[in-house]
Amino acid sequence: IDAFQHWIYTHPDHTREERTAQWNDLERRFGSDVSWDGLEKYRDTGWQRQLHLFEVPFYYIEYGIAQLGALQLWQIARQDEAKAIEQYRAALTLGGSRPLPELFEAAGLRFDFSPATMKSLMDDVASELKRLPV
Repeated sequence: IDAFQHWIYTHPDHTREERTAQWNDLERRFGSDVSWDGLEKYRDTGWQRQLHLFEVPFYYIEYGIAQLGALQLWQIARQDEAKAIEQYRAALTLGGSRPLPELFEAAGLRFDFSPATMKSLMDDVASELKRLPV
């Protein structure tokens, strides 16, 4: 959805046909292997079922940002659960009074989307997944 929104806003003079082609290209790239044979008209307008596009554009990124914070807090909790809870509560006491980067900082988290931060999170999640029984 975010890739589609970026395209929409960076191509304000696009045609209906171009929009449909872009949606379908992204659906093939990021979607599943579902066969749309005979259902093309539903595939072509699938983006219209995403109310966030109309009501709160680019909202989906907030889910990703929240996940980054949650995973960092999980990393801390794996080492020291009490510390993680204490830091989380410190951030919660601020409520919505501070900008998000400051809330992350209050929780002992990094508001950082760098490859190094992502790698650390991905490595820990991958390690945890390997520990799960099949």
